[in-house]
Amino acid sequence: MPAANKRDYYEILGVNRKAGDDELKKSYRRLAIQFHPDRNPGNKEAEERFKELNEAYQILSDPERRAQYDRFGHAAFQGPNGPGGFGGFDFSQGFEEVFSDIFGDFFGTGRGRSRSRTRRGDDLRYDLEVDFEEAAHGAEKVVKFQRLTQCEACNGTRARAGTSGAQQCPNCRGSGQVRTQQGFFSISTTCGQCRGEGTIISDPCPKCQGQGRLRKAESLAVKIPPGVDNGSRLKLRAEGEAGYGGGPQGDLYVVIHVKEHRLFVRQDNDVIIEVPISFPQAALGTEIEVPTLDGKLKLKIPSGTQSGKILRLKGKGIVDLHGYGRGDQLIKVVVETPRSLTARQRELLEEFAHLDGKAINHPLSKGFVDKLKEMFG
Repeated sequence: MPAANKRDYYEILGVNRKAGDDELKKSYRRLAIQFHPDRNPGNKEAEERFKELNEAYQILSDPERRAQYDRFGHAAFQGPNGPGGFGGFDFSQGFEEVFSDIFGDFFGTGRGRSRSRTRRGDDLRYDLEVDFEEAAHGAEKVVKFQRLTQCEACNGTRARAGTSGAQQCPNCRGSGQVRTQQGFFSISTTCGQCRGEGTIISDPCPKCQGQGRLRKAESLAVKIPPGVDNGSRLKLRAEGEAGYGGGPQGDLYVVIHVKEHRLFVRQDNDVIIEVPISFPQAALGTEIEVPTLDGKLKLKIPSGTQSGKILRLKGKGIVDLHGYGRGDQLIKVVVETPRSLTARQRELLEEFAHLDGKAINHPLSKGFVDKLKEMFG
């Protein structure tokens, strides 16, 4: 069609000259569905409109061509190297890809519908429960699970041993796709004979029924690194399920669950423990044994220690999983009040209470009383 008789490409797509790529595609999609020949059988006017839309979209969706069109109009594409109308476009590459992207789901031409001949095996997850000490120090555990493994009888080929194996599908010639021509447009669909595989096995392996894989019970030794915590994931490469058709094996993810400890509580890389002491020990000071992840250690309790006091043992916590040192152990002192007293104990405590009337020995109490006076006068 002469350039003088051509409609403006922007007018054809119903957009202005500043329209972006998304707006172009959205408008093209709406109009192309409306005027597609499959929706308008025998309608020559709709077919011409559809051709016009395709020509306009191919020019304006290409930044370089669009710049030429904006500068020179239709004259930029006239001559032996220009599109010269719809017949000059190459639909085997760029445009077919654009059309597949837009209409793939509607017309069954979408990319990704054909099945790959080889596929990576699935990843597996195993939830592993470990003791607090095992998480802190590291350990080696044996996990038992089931996974799909390569069939030993056919070595994953899916064909009976000794046969010629998989043959090229005669219907699609190994592509897994069948092309059908609808007017000027070519549509690809998954081959129904090989189901997109591209090959056909006439004599499948009897052991795996032509699947190439069998489910099998497995035992695997897993090294637990020091410092793992609840939710830590250990990735064991190529320990998942076998690939399909010779594809690579998946991975195994071991998810850690740490049991609660009777004494220790973890806070980041620190270990916290509460230790009860008596009133005389807190008042006079003493030395006690405390449990740690490395065994028992002696700890000095200073005289006058208050209940809730935190004492710290440097480097006695949990090793950082990423190698950034080791945490501490925090000992929370709890001064325990006796629940029952002998007559002699009561007598001595009453005498102590009588002698312990000076506020200098109870700074917290004095401060509390002073605050009350300030509030209520």
